[in-house]
Amino acid sequence: MRNRIRDLREARRWTQTDLAQLAGVTRQAIHAIERNKHDPSLTLAARIARALGQPLDHVFHLDELGGDRR
Repeated sequence: MRNRIRDLREARRWTQTDLAQLAGVTRQAIHAIERNKHDPSLTLAARIARALGQPLDHVFHLDELGGDRR
């Protein structure tokens, strides 16, 4: 799953810590998700999208089904 978190976060001039606090996770979790090292749960993805004020499908994009995520 790919995402636009970094672009959307930086457009708001937020740090990873700012977004993490709003989403209720650690800065390290946001870092890992931004770098596509970790796929968030649906619940966390929704919290991140809500914090960014964006629809879920504007923040996260599924890769081809069955394909390698890297």
